Amino acid sequence: MQDRHVIANAYLTVTVKADGAELCSLRDAVDQELLWQAGPTWPRHAPVLFPTVGEMNGHCLRHAGKVYPMGRHGFARDRRFAWLERNTTRCRLVLHDDGETRKHYPWAFKLEIAYALDDDALEVIATITNTGRGTLPASAGMHPAFQWPLSEGVAKEAHTITFARPEPAPIRRLDADGLVLPDPVPTPIQGDTLHLDPALFDADAIIMPDPASDSLRYGGPETPQIEVSWSGYRQLGIWSRRDSDLLCIEPWYGTADPAGFEGDFETKPGLMHIPAGEKRVLSYRIRVC
Repeated sequence: MQDRHVIANAYLTVTVKADGAELCSLRDAVDQELLWQAGPTWPRHAPVLFPTVGEMNGHCLRHAGKVYPMGRHGFARDRRFAWLERNTTRCRLVLHDDGETRKHYPWAFKLEIAYALDDDALEVIATITNTGRGTLPASAGMHPAFQWPLSEGVAKEAHTITFARPEPAPIRRLDADGLVLPDPVPTPIQGDTLHLDPALFDADAIIMPDPASDSLRYGGPETPQIEVSWSGYRQLGIWSRRDSDLLCIEPWYGTADPAGFEGDFETKPGLMHIPAGEKRVLSYRIRVC
C-alpha cells in the first residue's frame, strides 16, 4: 500500500505520496479533482524530475569516460522518499544519493521536496543540496498534469493559457527520440494567449526556452481557473497527448539533450552547477480561483 499524506485547509485538499514525492490529488473547496488521476494512457500525476529533465541521447549519461544508464526525466520519480515533516498544512520529503542512484548518476546530493498550503494556493519547493566535494551538475523540474477539460461539458478547445506577459519568442520542439531539435520554430502563442487544441501536441511538447513570464492562468469558460507561477526555473514545457484528458504545465531547469549530443554530462547546455556544500532552491505555486 502506498504511503500517502493529506494536507488541507478551507480552500484545498492535497494528497502527496512517498513514492516519487509526488503530488497525486488536488481538490478545490467544492471537492472537484483538478489533477489528472494517472489513467492508463499516462500512469502518473505530477512527477518530480531529477537529476535530468527529458530524454538523454541513447538513454544514458556520459561522464569521465564512463556511461551510466538514465531514463527519461531521471530517477527521482521512481524512488521512495523519506518523510521529514508531516502536519495538517505542510509536508516535506527527502531523497539522498545511495548505491543505486550512483549506478546512474555518480554525484552526491540531497533532494528535498516540500508542499505547503497558503490560503488558496499550494507551494511546492525543491531544494537541491550538493553533499559532495566537487561541483554538482543537475537539472530539475516539475510535471503537474491537470485535468483537460477542467469541467465536464466544456470543450478542450474552449480552454486557454494566458501568460503574465506577451510571449513572442520562438519555441523548441523534440525529434522522434525526444531530443531537442536544433532549430527554433514560431510560437503558437498569440500575444499573451495560447488557445489550446489537442493538435498543438502532435509534435510533442511545446518548449519555451526563456519565457518572459513567471506566471500564467489556465482554464475555460465556467471552469475553475488555475494560476501557476514559478521562481528559479528557466524553461517551461507544456504537454499533452491526443488519447488523454490531461494538460501538463511544467517549470524546468534544463531540457532534454540536444539532438546529437554525446558530450560529458557536465558540458550539457542548460544545467545548474552547484558548488560543494551549497544548495539551489526552486519553487512553483498552484493557485485555484
